[in-house]
Amino acid sequence: MAHEEASDEEWLADVRAIVAAKAPELVPLFEVYEGEARFGRQFIDRDLAVLPRGAAILEVGAGCMLLSCQLVREGYDVTALEPGGTGFSHLSKLRSLVMERAAAMNCMPSIVDRRVEDLSVRDAFEYAFSINVMEHVDDIQASLAAICDAVKSGGSCRFTCPNYLFPYEPHFNMPTLLSKTLTGIVMQSRIRARESMPDAAGIWASLNWINPWVIRRSLAGRADVHVLFDRRVVVRALERLTTDPGFAKRRSPVMARALSWLVRSRMHRGLGLFPVATQPLIDCTLTKLAHGEASEWRR
Repeated sequence: MAHEEASDEEWLADVRAIVAAKAPELVPLFEVYEGEARFGRQFIDRDLAVLPRGAAILEVGAGCMLLSCQLVREGYDVTALEPGGTGFSHLSKLRSLVMERAAAMNCMPSIVDRRVEDLSVRDAFEYAFSINVMEHVDDIQASLAAICDAVKSGGSCRFTCPNYLFPYEPHFNMPTLLSKTLTGIVMQSRIRARESMPDAAGIWASLNWINPWVIRRSLAGRADVHVLFDRRVVVRALERLTTDPGFAKRRSPVMARALSWLVRSRMHRGLGLFPVATQPLIDCTLTKLAHGEASEWRR
């Protein structure tokens, strides 16, 4: 199916109608993941532009599968890795509805039900990606190693997630205090009071406090992997506040208003000049160097 014939808006509207008809109580949850799917498709757009149609793609942490199914509709060979896990049991019913519709429309990805740390395939994918997932993996180093092993030489993996060097936790809209342990002790009442989150305790337990230093340290022994951070991610994220009402609603009202003003004034563009370690978000690309390139890169 040609790219222009398989718009994500058409797919998302179709699934929304199914959810509204069969499980209307899930519509608010669907809207959250609908926004994430739109953002995810935009996030990887420039990477997909250089891939041949039919390229093998791995989505790590596919959630309710909205984006993986859309990429199948666009003609890619997609594997969706989704083990569920602590804090995400509420997704199962919504995922079932998405899968039911995907089967009817012949856009089912291959599904792998396991942790990314347990992924054992090698040199299988031209491209891998994840959207706001890496902060939830059990073992960052093992996860990055497994993804890099799964990508072919010359291929790449790109992911975005929060940066926990920045003193703010986006799932709970609250400041952080040096470490997860200290933050959990001081902010425990706020964590428990997060009623809009289906499993606040589970989400909190899943957070691993990832940051750019941890990523670099985890890959320090990989001479075959080039690590690149894009500092413009914060600029794009702030602009999303003005185009995605659902995303803006998940911020505190005071923060949403302040950040929207920053975008309207265009002052947010200067934030892209700040060092990676000081930014609230991570946009990281791992490129698997072809044979012979690794030693040249390290010299």
